[in-house]
Amino acid sequence: MKFDELYLSGAILDAIDAMHFENCTPIQEKTIPLITEGRDLIAVAQTGTGKTAAYLLPVIDEIAMGDYPQDAINCIVMAPTRELAQQIDQQMQGFAYYMPVNSVAIYGGTDGQTFEQQKKGLKLGADIVIATPGRLIAHISMGYVDLSKVSFLILDEADRMLDMGFYDDIMQIVKLLPKERQTLLFSATMPPKIKMLAQNILRDPAEVKLSVSKPADKIDQSAYVLYETQKLPVLRHVFRNFKNSKSIVFASSKLKCKELGKTLRGMNLPVGEMHSDLDQNQREDMLLAFKSGKKKILVATDIMARGIDIDDIDLVVNYDVPHECEDYVHRVGRTARAEKDGVAITFVAEKEIVKFKAIERFIGKEIRKNEVPSDLGETPDYNVSSSSGKGRNKKKKKSCKKGKPEARKEEKPGEQSENKSEGKREEKKEGANKRKNKRNKKVEKSAENPVQSPDSKDVKDLDAPKNTKEKKEKKEQKDQKASEPPVSQSQIRAAMAAEAARADAEERARLIAAAEARRAAAPEDGAQASKPAAPKGQAAGAESPKPKKRRYSRRKKASPAEAPSAGSSPSTALPESAAGKPE
Repeated sequence: MKFDELYLSGAILDAIDAMHFENCTPIQEKTIPLITEGRDLIAVAQTGTGKTAAYLLPVIDEIAMGDYPQDAINCIVMAPTRELAQQIDQQMQGFAYYMPVNSVAIYGGTDGQTFEQQKKGLKLGADIVIATPGRLIAHISMGYVDLSKVSFLILDEADRMLDMGFYDDIMQIVKLLPKERQTLLFSATMPPKIKMLAQNILRDPAEVKLSVSKPADKIDQSAYVLYETQKLPVLRHVFRNFKNSKSIVFASSKLKCKELGKTLRGMNLPVGEMHSDLDQNQREDMLLAFKSGKKKILVATDIMARGIDIDDIDLVVNYDVPHECEDYVHRVGRTARAEKDGVAITFVAEKEIVKFKAIERFIGKEIRKNEVPSDLGETPDYNVSSSSGKGRNKKKKKSCKKGKPEARKEEKPGEQSENKSEGKREEKKEGANKRKNKRNKKVEKSAENPVQSPDSKDVKDLDAPKNTKEKKEKKEQKDQKASEPPVSQSQIRAAMAAEAARADAEERARLIAAAEARRAAAPEDGAQASKPAAPKGQAAGAESPKPKKRRYSRRKKASPAEAPSAGSSPSTALPESAAGKPE
């Protein structure tokens, strides 16, 4: 279908013609008529199918031709990343070139001047606001954003916004919008959380679903099964075959992205990097250099897997197998856009074979395996699971000890799992038989040599009275405890206080008794204890002289020459001033 067959105005068709668009994509053909009818919509389609134009064209045409306020926000488009918000704003400017409709892009990572421009656009009431949820809420919290007249709400890449944790932010913005509005939800996948979001914000929506689990048919998909150390040499081999091709190399982490970019620059290749450690200006400069052809190769994380519309990408290389099957579809969807051809190559290491097989089941297609150059050595076997290699070797050693080496040598790789399970079952059965035979032998031995013991009936009669008496006593104790009233907390505290008072009285009595015993042991009144003997030369009964106070004087330390000799008396060692004075 051509665009001029749709119910669009002449001005919007002129803009489409100026951008060299002629035919509608399937998603545009199915969604534009529903949007022009004013219905809420859920549209699910893979990346690179023209979803942005599918919602921008009818909304721009409706705002330009309808009776909508000129000084208020009429439409909000929410996107998960600032790159996608910028891209939508650029397409918006192209489609509305001949229309009296303006827009403003709201996203983070900018300087103060850009923030003021965003603030001015929101205050004046831009017709279409293209924003990331977090930055839009930041402006709303400052009190100058009026959303009471919004007529259109569009969520682009809704599944990715929910994956990034924007559900609460989206619902906070939705609460500020009028209930009478048209809501459009576009997504690449349809997980349960998207259905829950649709139930909360959409009213009787129409649904358009295209094949989301399969990459575009024009993508030539292939893979190299190799070891991790062989990835870089094979990447050199790939770039030798795709010279001057615009390529994206996806890595699993930003650290690997940096290392790979540094290595490729060392090979004199025009390489750029795109990851979350770059600020907004660096990202914009890198995307501009890649689009203009200054950088032919872009090494990126999954930040480039969705929402980036670059039509002339020839090659996509998955340096690492993506963690999610849907991420593979988004990555390879960067090529073969706008009805062009493209190539997607995936490097599958030994530990990634299981994940890649899951991707093949997800897309319902077996991907062609390329031959690794022979000079790089051996490669892993794709048909053997890498996780069972070590365990399989251990089983081989164990079976050889049991004396079955020939049977193990003849096994094929595909039969090993079956042989394992059969061996385990045989071992279990053999162990059960051994235990059974052992029990039977014990029973036979006891039957041949019976133990002479009193009759069981007599034993029971002998023990009965004792057991009955013990049971009766236990029962009486239980009944006595049950008949006692429950003890309250106040009673417990009173009992504790009484016990403490009793202990204090006992301690006081003990101390009194000890004091009386000491008094009884002391001498009677009038008797005096024997006094110490008087010093020599002093009469008994005379008062002892008061002790003399020692006098200390500061004296200089005597030199070795002035020091007294060993036979001299202490008086000769004193200074003259001290020796002449009476004591």
